[in-house]
Amino acid sequence: MIEGLFTPMHLVLILVIAFASFGAKRLPEMGKSLGSGIREFRKGVAELHTDIGNEQPASAAVEPRARCPKSPPTRSTSNSASGTKRIR
Repeated sequence: MIEGLFTPMHLVLILVIAFASFGAKRLPEMGKSLGSGIREFRKGVAELHTDIGNEQPASAAVEPRARCPKSPPTRSTSNSASGTKRIR
């Protein structure tokens, strides 16, 4: 389905439509801004990868938390009128 989508004839048709829509003066400006945007994106991704590679492992960066005391266990007694009754 997608195999024949970008044949040379399709690309020529897309360029002709873009040329007719935006004009000869506007297309180079759009290409330049698109290229600089892609360049900045790649630079940001590369910077992110280097930042991730330089970080400490997650286990070393997190400090251990103090443990909370456990609540006493509950016990249940049977009450014939209301079923089960919990007592703390």
